[in-house]
Amino acid sequence: MKKIFILLVLCTLWISCDNELTIFPEDSLSVPTFFKTEEDFTQAINATYEPLRNMYNQSKPFLTEMSSDNTYYARNTAFGATDNQEDIADHSIPSDGGITANSHVTSVYRDLYAIIARANQILITIDEAEIDDTVRANVKGQALFLRAFAYFDLVQLYGSVPLHLEPVTDREGAALPLSAEDVIYAQIVQDAQGAISLLPLKSNQEPGRATSGAARTLLANVHIVLEQWNQAEILLKEVIGSDQYMLMPNYEDAFSGNSSNKNNMESVFEIQYREGAEGLQGNFLYNFLPRPIEATEVGGITGTSNPQPINGEGNNIPTPDIIAAYEEGDLREDASIQYVTLSESFWNDGVYPIIKKYVEPHALHQNHGMNFPVYRYSEVLLFLAEALEEQGKGGEALPYLNEVRARAGLGDATGDLEEAIFEERRVELAFENKRWFDLVRTGRANEVITAFGARVFSNPNDYYYPVGAEPRGNSFSNIRLRYALPASESEFNPNF
Repeated sequence: MKKIFILLVLCTLWISCDNELTIFPEDSLSVPTFFKTEEDFTQAINATYEPLRNMYNQSKPFLTEMSSDNTYYARNTAFGATDNQEDIADHSIPSDGGITANSHVTSVYRDLYAIIARANQILITIDEAEIDDTVRANVKGQALFLRAFAYFDLVQLYGSVPLHLEPVTDREGAALPLSAEDVIYAQIVQDAQGAISLLPLKSNQEPGRATSGAARTLLANVHIVLEQWNQAEILLKEVIGSDQYMLMPNYEDAFSGNSSNKNNMESVFEIQYREGAEGLQGNFLYNFLPRPIEATEVGGITGTSNPQPINGEGNNIPTPDIIAAYEEGDLREDASIQYVTLSESFWNDGVYPIIKKYVEPHALHQNHGMNFPVYRYSEVLLFLAEALEEQGKGGEALPYLNEVRARAGLGDATGDLEEAIFEERRVELAFENKRWFDLVRTGRANEVITAFGARVFSNPNDYYYPVGAEPRGNSFSNIRLRYALPASESEFNPNF
C-alpha cells in the first residue's frame, strides 16, 4: 500500500512540473514516447483485450453462471470449504456497507477497469497520432467497443460504479464518485454507437477482433436490458442482413475447438486463447471439473500427455435443473454435457455431469486453446425473437426462434412465446455466462433462486453433497441483484 501511494505521489509531482522542465527520455517508454506509430497502437489495443482472458479463465463464470441455477459446486468433504466460490453459488456473500472482500467479486471488477484504463489511454492519444486513417478508425473502434463492453458488465454486475473516461494520473483522479446507472448506460450507448461507425465487417477484420457486427450485437443487448425493443430490433436485423454470420450446421461445431474452428461463421465475438508457452493459454476447462480427480481421469477428459491429479472443490457442475431443462430429443444436451466417473469421489457412485462444450483434446495439463464464446449468431436470432415478441410481433418473432430449435433437432415452439424464448435461451446458451443476467433483467432472479435454494436444502445429495453433508446454514440468505463493491478498492475511493 505504501509503495502504491508513493508511486502515485511521484506521478502527481511529475505531471505538475512545468512542461519546459519535463524531459521524456526517448530511449524509455512513456505516454509521450510510446503512442506514436501504428505498431504502438496495435500493441496497446492487444493489451486492452488481455484482461478478458484472465476474467473468463477464472472469476466471471462464478459471478454469472454459478450464481444461477445452471451450475453448482461439488462438495469435497476431505478438502473443506472454499468460501469465495461457495458464497457466490449459495448467495451468501458477506458484505458490510455495500462492500465485500470476496476475491472473485474483486477480480472481475479489477479486470474490467483494467480494460477501461487501457482503452482510455488509446482514446486520449490516437486522434493526434500520425497514422493511417483506416488503422486509426479500426483501433479506435475496438477501444470504444471494449470500453462499452467493460462498463456494460460493470453496471449489470455492480450497479453504480465510477465512470472513468480518461486516464487516471493520480490518487485524486482515481476516487471518482459513483455514477448513476442511467449515466453509465448513456455512455455505453455512445461508445457502442461510435464503435459501430468505425469498425469493419467481420470479413474485413482480423479474426478475433471486435467488428461492427459485434458492436451492433452489444448495443442491441444493452437496448434489450433497457427494454428499448425497437432500437434492438433495428440493430439485430442489420446484423442478420450483413450476411456475415450463420448457424453452424451442428451445434457442437459452434464452439471453437483447441486450434481449429475458431471465430467461425457463427461467432460474433469470443475471447481468444492459444495453447502453448506464450502465456495466452486457457485453463477454464479445469475449473469446471469435479474433484478430487485422479491423473488418469483428467487425462481421459483432456487427452494431455502429462495429466495431473487435481484436488480441491469442483465448480460450475451442471445442476439437475439444467439437465431437466432439455426437451426430449434436443441434440444440444449431449453436445453440452457429458458424464465422468471419479474413483475417489465422496459423492454417490462418483458419476458427475461436466460441461462438455469446452472439452477438447490438448497437449499439456492446464494449457488449452479453446476460445470462450461471448456472442454467437444463435443469440442474435433469439435476441431478435425476444425484441419482436415484446412489441407484439409474435408472428414475425417465431421463425427466428424456430431456426434455433431446428438446428437442435426440435420442432416449432408451442405455448407462451415469451416463456418459450426465455427457456430456449437457457439451453442454447447454457454455460456461456448468460443465465444470471437473464434472470436479473427479466425480474425472475429472486423467485428462481429462492426455489433453487429450497431444492438444494431439501435434497442436498441431488446437488453433489455427499450423504450426511448439508448446505451451510446461511446458504441462500442474501439473494441480491447486484454484487457489493470490492472492499480493497474502497481504500482508494471514499465514495464507496
